Formats: sequence, C-alpha cells, structure tokens
Amino acid sequence: MDDQTHSPNEPSAKQDSDSLFDAPPMAEQERMVEAVLFASAEPVTVRDLVSRMPHGCNPGEALEYLRKRYEGRGVRVVQVGDAWAMRTAPDLGYLMQKEIVESRKLSRAAIETLAIIAYHQPVTRAEIEEIRGVSVSRGTIDQLLEMEWIRLGRRKMTPGRPVTFVVTPTFLDHFGLESARDLPGLKELRAAGLLENRPPPSAFPIGQGDSEDERQDEEQPELFED
Repeated sequence: MDDQTHSPNEPSAKQDSDSLFDAPPMAEQERMVEAVLFASAEPVTVRDLVSRMPHGCNPGEALEYLRKRYEGRGVRVVQVGDAWAMRTAPDLGYLMQKEIVESRKLSRAAIETLAIIAYHQPVTRAEIEEIRGVSVSRGTIDQLLEMEWIRLGRRKMTPGRPVTFVVTPTFLDHFGLESARDLPGLKELRAAGLLENRPPPSAFPIGQGDSEDERQDEEQPELFED
C-alpha cells in the first residue's frame, strides 16, 4: 500500500496549508482593528496592524469599513498622519470643556515658536528667530522636543547645513488634524485657549511691536505659564 494514501477522514497536507492561510472574514477583521484602536493610547499604523493580525488580513480595507461604520457616531475613526486612531467627534468637544479649562496654557514664546514651525515647516532656528524678531530660548525648543510636538527635520542645503524643525504626529493628534494642511487658524487657537486676544507676531515688522523689556519675559526656559 502507498504510504502517502490518506483515509477519507484525514485532510491532505495541501488542505492543511490552505486553511492555515485563510484570512478571517472581513467583519472579524473589522472587530480586530476596532479592538486595537480602542486599546491603543497612540495612533496605530497599518504596518503595525499587519504585524498584529493573522496572516492574510487586509487591515487597510478593514479600516475603511470601520471608518464608514463610525460616521455620525460620538467616536470617529480618524487618520493622523500615516496612522489611525479613535477620537471624539469634533462637534462634541464642548463635553470635554472641563478638561480644556483645567489644562495649563503654553507661554507666549512657546506658542509663537510652535506656530512658526507648524505653519512654515521645515524651518531652521535662525528662520524662527527672524520671524519672531527675537532669539529663541533653547529651553523652549528642548521642551517642545521632549513633548514630542516637534522633531528634527532634514538639514537644509545651505552653508552650515542647519537642521530644521517640523511638527509631529503627536502634535497633529492633539489638535485632531490629519495633516499640517488642516492646521487651525487664529480663531480656533484662541477658542482652544492657546492664544491671547492680541495681534500675532506677523502683524508687526520684524524686530518691532514689543519693547525689549516685554520680550525679556518671553525668553524664559519654562514652557508653561504659572
């Protein structure tokens, strides 16, 4: 008798191989993606989902189905850069008003530096100082880096090859943005409590507008106001 003969009740090696790589139904893949996004404190990339889910799954397709399923709900599936997350619907942000009121405001120096980086990225430190009309405190840059709201970008192809700064996915996630193209205007920044009701630095010619005494208060290394 041939040793490779299988009984009718025994699956062949090919059948075992086929079943091993069969992907779960798309509805089950949606549930997997939903579970990962719900449990993750940080946005999750498609590559990370691929590494977590069973072989043969298509997390990109599952994400699209999941995003459509959450449309109009209190929680949405949103894209943050090249990653995905579950976030509160923007029109329900007023329910989080207590947390917003209790949060500490960024200092004027920090918000100006951050805004310049966000709206002019990639931008060098010298360019930031030229726009602000005053030197940038090293402590402000360091703490924005520690908060992971900005990061080092590519070096510019200019003498000295200075490094540039760009905003991070963490910054985009904080403001509920998909990309830097969706940055809020001054009205939205003031509504979030991050800007005072005063003209922006760009409203004045470089080096003018504030006296030197007023500017000295900005050159504090602390990121937050007391």
